[in-house]
Amino acid sequence: MTESRLSRPGWRFLGVLLLLALLMAAAWGTRAGARRMAFFRVRAVEVKGATYLSPDEIVARLQVDTLVSLWDDIEPLRRRLQGHPQISSVEIARKMPGTLVVSVEENLPVALVASPKGLVPYDSLGKQLPIDPTRRALDLPVVATGDPVLLKLVGAIRSLEPELFARIEEVRRTGRQEIQLTLAGLTTESGAAADTAAPARTGTLRVRAHAGLSVTRLADIFPVESDLARRKLRVEELDLRYRDQVIARLQ
Repeated sequence: MTESRLSRPGWRFLGVLLLLALLMAAAWGTRAGARRMAFFRVRAVEVKGATYLSPDEIVARLQVDTLVSLWDDIEPLRRRLQGHPQISSVEIARKMPGTLVVSVEENLPVALVASPKGLVPYDSLGKQLPIDPTRRALDLPVVATGDPVLLKLVGAIRSLEPELFARIEEVRRTGRQEIQLTLAGLTTESGAAADTAAPARTGTLRVRAHAGLSVTRLADIFPVESDLARRKLRVEELDLRYRDQVIARLQ
């Protein structure tokens, strides 16, 4: 009778739960004991993914002292970093016996915006970033104001068309629903031998468009620009304000 009762599914389930409870208790006890061991004290912090933030700044914000154990709760540490305006996401892992591995993803600057203090970096969400342009070389487009529409556009161009992004010098509104992008001209080869010649830019190019311009629509300038360059025609402005057309105004 006893053997048949213990073999029932319900008793088996209770046995599994009891075993899991014992294992969890043992693990908790082991972890609690490990926290008190000097062997597991945090002695180093390894930082990954930081570009504009310095590792020293990240370590300072963590506020990790010599009494912190590798087995302490890392969620408070993660929250300290997550509150930094330059950081979009952060993950913290443990590496035995005493190293915290901090992996961060930063909010990337996409433009420099004019302010009373000079040019300041902004991300594509219209948020000012704590990056000092005088201490970091930021080769970014200049946007006249912190216009979220323009910053979102520039961010999309950076993500989808990085080569075009590198050519953008300035983005501004020219009307309530119209914008203008100033691009560096196409790269050409100068000198007799193309394989040894230094690349050169062919002046600048204005692109006029509606404020709701998409990156796909902006890409319509590529074949037009290449065709004009092949025919050795110098273009001053490309106009995208007309549906399915690219109007070229030559110099």
